[in-house]
Amino acid sequence: MKKHLKKYLTMASILSLALFLAACSNKPINSRSTGIWDKGIVYSFSRAIIWLAHTFGGYGMGIIIFTIIVRIVILPLMIYQTKSMRKTQELQPKLKALQKKYSSKDMETVRKLQEEQKQLYSEAGVNPFASILPMIVQLPVIYALYQAIWRTDVLRGGSFLWLELGHRDPYFILPILAAVFTFFSSWLSMASQPEKNTMTSAMTWVMPIMIFFMAMNISSAISLYWVVTNAFQVGQTLVIQNPFKINRERAEKEAAEKAHRKAVEKAKRNARKSRRK
Repeated sequence: MKKHLKKYLTMASILSLALFLAACSNKPINSRSTGIWDKGIVYSFSRAIIWLAHTFGGYGMGIIIFTIIVRIVILPLMIYQTKSMRKTQELQPKLKALQKKYSSKDMETVRKLQEEQKQLYSEAGVNPFASILPMIVQLPVIYALYQAIWRTDVLRGGSFLWLELGHRDPYFILPILAAVFTFFSSWLSMASQPEKNTMTSAMTWVMPIMIFFMAMNISSAISLYWVVTNAFQVGQTLVIQNPFKINRERAEKEAAEKAHRKAVEKAKRNARKSRRK
């Protein structure tokens, strides 16, 4: 009961933060803006992007470079979150076994299930909610970057390659790229899970479709941001959570454990034969 309560409270906190950020003003940001969020954060991000644009030759390059810088800055949080999630995923078969063992809903059985789950987490050195905190920290940073692009007239009014950053991509190249990178980002994060979840698997397909249609109807500046951030996510996953490496290591570990069990059983059989003689 406590575990579910903590989970719901955590998710409620994330939802509340998301709603708070979404409720922030969408008026154009400029030097006359006030407040910690508008003036202190969003406007500062906006000025940094513009400076990079002037330094590296164009507003599109400013958006790309600053997006990458932000992703690098929050990378330690992402690594921590990824490691915590991976440890939790590895425990899923054992957690399901415990849930099957203590399937009864009476209070005593539920209490025993919670105790054994807590012990399992403790022995594995896993905090099931450790991956939530980095998510809460990342959300306002990423949203501030989004608003800095969306609310800065000069960024949306510039041009980059074939794009007018304030208008839709006329050839739909960015929407396609945003959808493709979103798909691969989701697919790669799913590929390393020992057990697949139907809902998460469905979202692997649903999110790219949503991103594609949204990117078709918004400014190229935001579409460019989506392409860069999801492309970075793909590279990040391949480096710190490479599913091919994880699955190979998991298969090797399972093979070693299976061989060990066979060796133990064989040794027991030989011992029993020796006693009979």
